[in-house]
Amino acid sequence: MSEHDDVLRLASADNFRDLAGMGARGYATRDGHTVARGVFYRSNELRLTDDETQSLVDLGLRAVLDLRSHPEVERHPDHEIPGAAWHHFDVIGIPMEEVWGLQTREDAVAVMHRVYASFVESEHSRTEFGQLLRQLSSGGPQLFHCSAGKDRTGWAAALLLHVAGVDDATIESDYLLTNAMAAGSRGRVENLIAEAQGEDFVHVLEPTLIADVGYLRTARSAVDRAYGGLDAYLRDGLGLEETTLDRLRSLLRS
Repeated sequence: MSEHDDVLRLASADNFRDLAGMGARGYATRDGHTVARGVFYRSNELRLTDDETQSLVDLGLRAVLDLRSHPEVERHPDHEIPGAAWHHFDVIGIPMEEVWGLQTREDAVAVMHRVYASFVESEHSRTEFGQLLRQLSSGGPQLFHCSAGKDRTGWAAALLLHVAGVDDATIESDYLLTNAMAAGSRGRVENLIAEAQGEDFVHVLEPTLIADVGYLRTARSAVDRAYGGLDAYLRDGLGLEETTLDRLRSLLRS
């Protein structure tokens, strides 16, 4: 547990957290409300102990929403959470077949910017994110996640916090929490890379292992170019109806 005894931490899924933030109260919105706690949760992949599984059962989860690709799911299937239906949304993430051939950090950074731009520019990704938000609008508590819980999950969380009315600075700060929250799991990945390819390759791949606000801003820039803003992206890019957005907003705010 954290300094607030109502904030659940999971050692095996160290990027698990309430969408509303790590404080006792949810993030403030621009108009004086707060983001409701206990409605939506975000995480990295769910390879859990029995005790951690029970902790998620105790949250009353009704659904787990998995944003990973089919191969990612096959390699590490989610630990089943009794009482929670599992839904799959296949969003295109980091192209690992390309990553393993990278030569420089600059190339790794370029890959990440392309990934984030694809959240906006890829019709397939827009469809999957739209379906994800529709499912979330059916009511909480629900948990959404990808592999590391930083890119696909980070973009989905940013969209939800925007719908709730949270300001951009807070959204970016929340996005960057991944670097502290997931330090343990990132370290384990770095050790595996070092064993397989050497320490120098860890340095090359580091940009793919962290949350960088520049990546998030690349997605936002792509939104502005194509749609003129996030509200139009949600409506026209993801195809969300106003009734869906209204339901999400009602769920998200307290």
